[in-house]
Amino acid sequence: MEFTPVFFLLFLSCLHGVISDSRYFTSMFTFGDSYIDTGNFVIMAAPAVPVWQDKPPYGMTFFGHPSGRISDGRVIVDFIAEQLGLPLLRASLQNNSDVSKGVNFAVGGATAIDVSFYERNLIVQFKLLNNSLNVQLGWFERLKPSICNTTKGCRDRFSKALFFVGEFGVNDYSFIWSAGKTEDEVRSYVPKVVQKIAMAVERLINEGAAYLVVPGNPPNGCSPAMLTLHSSLNRTENYDYIGCLKDINRVARRHNALLRAAIAALRVKYPHTTIIFADFYHPIISILQMPNRFGVTGANGLRACCGGGGKYNWNTSIVCGMPGVAACKNPSAFVNWDGVHFTEAIYRYIAKGWLHGPFADPPILSAIRH
Repeated sequence: MEFTPVFFLLFLSCLHGVISDSRYFTSMFTFGDSYIDTGNFVIMAAPAVPVWQDKPPYGMTFFGHPSGRISDGRVIVDFIAEQLGLPLLRASLQNNSDVSKGVNFAVGGATAIDVSFYERNLIVQFKLLNNSLNVQLGWFERLKPSICNTTKGCRDRFSKALFFVGEFGVNDYSFIWSAGKTEDEVRSYVPKVVQKIAMAVERLINEGAAYLVVPGNPPNGCSPAMLTLHSSLNRTENYDYIGCLKDINRVARRHNALLRAAIAALRVKYPHTTIIFADFYHPIISILQMPNRFGVTGANGLRACCGGGGKYNWNTSIVCGMPGVAACKNPSAFVNWDGVHFTEAIYRYIAKGWLHGPFADPPILSAIRH
């Protein structure tokens, strides 16, 4: 193919626009749970809680060794950072000396609602790590003097940063499901979870954040862990045509609908702030609907790549990272990595959809104002 001079100049102009847009942000600050954690859980949990995520085969695909990420390689925010020309975010609990390019506050197991609520109401029967959204915001506040020195300086700095608030909610609902609650009971918590997320977004806006990405919930009813834990209720009417649990996914969709509404209200209240809803649900569903199109064999759509066996290759007593538990040879042919989290290939696909569309409203790169 030959470029005519006019077409070539036009091509260069368009390419320059893409490059300049992707280099607009000077830093990233991320809050969330294990879907985007880059090491905080491993640091926070050990030695109080047995940790297997810091052992092979975690990290096998990209890093060649465990990196603190709960996947075979990179997670969504890694791909976003690479597109923006930023370094991969280090975990906040690593006590980094240089935080000028951003920090990742996300922790595996994090909830939107404070953990004391679940402990006080006996929804969980064990001590939780104190890593909720509100706690992560507190870490951010304490780190601010290392990032900026004055109110104006902070507002200027944060106006050129990209903030991620989430995903949050999956752990909240998982704890409630595990307590034996009905679908209606779990749904009753959704407004409270969404309110906590909206309050966090507003708090960051008041700190000077001008660009915020707020991911919704993935279809947790398709995860090998949930499918295994709920297999005792193995009735055909409980499953959709893909093989996912209908009730759990209905709660996820309800969460996403209320979160979209909350974001719409915040956009009205803060018209000069860009708040992006990132769809975590439909990318996964689209792959599970047509797995072969994405290089996933149909049988592996709902099975974990790394696990201890069983119908979905997941069980509570033999998990990924334990001695003798092997991973599949090709994680990119699987949707799920360890029964709960996704493979690097899936995270790459989601990140692309958030950056360029169609899985973000608006797509991150098209939302940049000039």
